[in-house]
Amino acid sequence: MRLSDQSVSDVQAQLPDYDRKTVSTGIVHLGTGAFHRAHQAVYIDSLLAGDNAWGIVGASLRTAHTADALNAQDGLYTLIIKDGGEPTFRVIGSISHILCAAHNGTALIEQMAEPNVRIVSLTVTEKGYCHTPATGRLNTEHADIQYDLANPEQPCSAPGFLVAALNKRRLNGAGPFSVLSCDNLPHNGSITQQVVTELARLQDPDLADWITSNVTFPSTMVDRIVPATTSAETALVKQMTGADDTSPVASEGFCQWVIEDNFCAGRPDFEAVGVVLTHDVVLFETMKLRLLNGSHSALAYIGLLRGHTTVAEAMDDEYIASFVKSMMEEEVSTTLVMPKGIDLPLYCEALLERFRNPDLNHALAQIAMDGSQKLPQRILAPIRELLENGKPITKLSQVVSAWLLFIGSRNEADYTFALHDPLATELRHRIEQLEPIDTGSYIGLLLYRDVFGDTLADSTTFRDAVEKGCVEIMQ
Repeated sequence: MRLSDQSVSDVQAQLPDYDRKTVSTGIVHLGTGAFHRAHQAVYIDSLLAGDNAWGIVGASLRTAHTADALNAQDGLYTLIIKDGGEPTFRVIGSISHILCAAHNGTALIEQMAEPNVRIVSLTVTEKGYCHTPATGRLNTEHADIQYDLANPEQPCSAPGFLVAALNKRRLNGAGPFSVLSCDNLPHNGSITQQVVTELARLQDPDLADWITSNVTFPSTMVDRIVPATTSAETALVKQMTGADDTSPVASEGFCQWVIEDNFCAGRPDFEAVGVVLTHDVVLFETMKLRLLNGSHSALAYIGLLRGHTTVAEAMDDEYIASFVKSMMEEEVSTTLVMPKGIDLPLYCEALLERFRNPDLNHALAQIAMDGSQKLPQRILAPIRELLENGKPITKLSQVVSAWLLFIGSRNEADYTFALHDPLATELRHRIEQLEPIDTGSYIGLLLYRDVFGDTLADSTTFRDAVEKGCVEIMQ
C-alpha cells in the first residue's frame, strides 16, 4: 500500500486533521530535503488545522529524486520521532507537491510569482547562497552566479530564482513576498538580502531598488536534529504503519523555531504552534550556531579521526565527550549573551543529552560535509571574538586542527576521508602543494582567506594554537 491521498486513511499513524483538498498555497519552499520536512513543514502541518491558506509547494533545485518520490505520494510522507522508547509516526500533509527546478525552472518562477504566495522559504544549506563565507557577500565568480547573470530568466541558483520571481512579480504588479531563510547562517536574513540584492543590482538596478524598498528578509533560528534517512527506517515505517513510504524522515523530539517578526505580505499565526516571534533573533541564532552546530562540527571531525561513525558513538568516547563539554563551558559560553529565559548551563546539558540519543544514528560524515561553509560561523567567529578579548582559544582551535587533518589525512592509496565541500578541489590542491605533509605543513591552509579572513590568517596566536592542536591529535 503506497502512501497517498487514497490510502492515507488506512495508515496506522497520526494523520493530518484537516481536509487537504481545501488547502491553498501560501508558501513556496526551496530545498525540500529532510530537515525542512522534519521542521518547517511540520509546523505548517499543525497550522493548517486552523488556517488553510498556508499550504506549501516545494522545490528541488538540483535533482528530481525527492520530487519524484513525494509526488508519487501526493506530497505525503511519514515523520518518525526517535526520542528514547518506542518511536512514534505522524503523516505530514502540508506539502501539496514538489517542482524540480532543474527540469522546469519556469514553472517554479511562475509558482513563486502567484499573488497568493506570500512567503518563499529556503533550506538550501550554507553553500546554496553562493556567498563568500568570510565576508557574507555574493561570490560573483561562483559558476552558478555567472550562469544566472547570463541567463536571468532561466537561473539555476537559489538567489537567481528569488531574483527572477521577484522581478516577475514587480512587472506583474503582484507585490512582494517575504524571503525566509531557515539555514544555519548567522544573520541569515541579512545574508539572503545581501546576495539577492547584489545579484539583482548586477542585472537591473531598478529591480534591486524595488527589492530594497518592498521585500523583507526575516532572520530565523531553526533547531532539530535530523539525520539522513536509512533503509532501516523506511522498512520500520512499512512495518509499523502498514504503508510503503519511500521518503520518510526521522528526527528527535526536540524542535524549536525562532523568527524575526518582519513580514511584508502577511504571515500565519506562527505563535499558535509554538514558534517564537521576536524582533531580535541574533541572540538565539548565535547561541545555537556556536553551542549546537559548533559542537556538532567538533564531534564530526574529532570523532571521525578517532574512528567513530555516529554522534552517539562519539559521545560514548570519554575524551570527546569531555572535550565538547569543556569547549562549551570554557570558551564558547564566554562569547554569548543568552536570550531571556534560557539558562546557559541547563541549555548546554540538554544539548549533551540530545547528542547522546542512541536512536538517531546521526552520521558524523553527514555533519562533516561543507566544512569550509560551516566553520566560519560555528567556530571561527567565536575564535575571533576570544582573540580580540585576550581569552583562550585552545579547544576551538583544535576543532580547526581536526578539520585540517580530516581534509589531508591519507592512507597508502588515497585520502582517508571523502571530502564533500564546494571548495574541495582548492582545499586538496593546497594540501598537495604543502607536501610532504607533516604536523606543521597543514598550517599553510590557514592562509586561505576566503575561509579564514584576514584577521585569523594574519594571527600568529591562532596559527600556533592550531599547530599545537594538530600535534596533539596526531600523537
